[in-house]
Amino acid sequence: MTHAIKWLDDVEDHDYDAAHSYLSLHFDQRRVEMLVDLLRESEITQFAAKDIFRASGLTLLTADNRHVEHNRKKVESGKRLSPILLVRGQPLIVCDGFHRLSFAYGVSEDAEIPCKIA
Repeated sequence: MTHAIKWLDDVEDHDYDAAHSYLSLHFDQRRVEMLVDLLRESEITQFAAKDIFRASGLTLLTADNRHVEHNRKKVESGKRLSPILLVRGQPLIVCDGFHRLSFAYGVSEDAEIPCKIA
């Protein structure tokens, strides 16, 4: 990977919709609305990719995953990736951006990932 990952300054609006959908699998509607509102209001912070994966307990997607590949192509064409959305819990919930996280980890497990966390 010869292109550095560039990130948007803020989360894209449609990512909140994706987070809402995913969180609906975990929580009732009232709690989902509250969490998405908290995510919208949160400031961007950063965590190392390896720490997010450890806290989430998720399995890394491989580079041949079509969504991970899509993110690679975006970065190589100079486009920026949207920060990811996280919800604290046991385990940490990656409610949007799992493919971007997998891609960034593949570049470097120490990559600092911009995110919002509630």
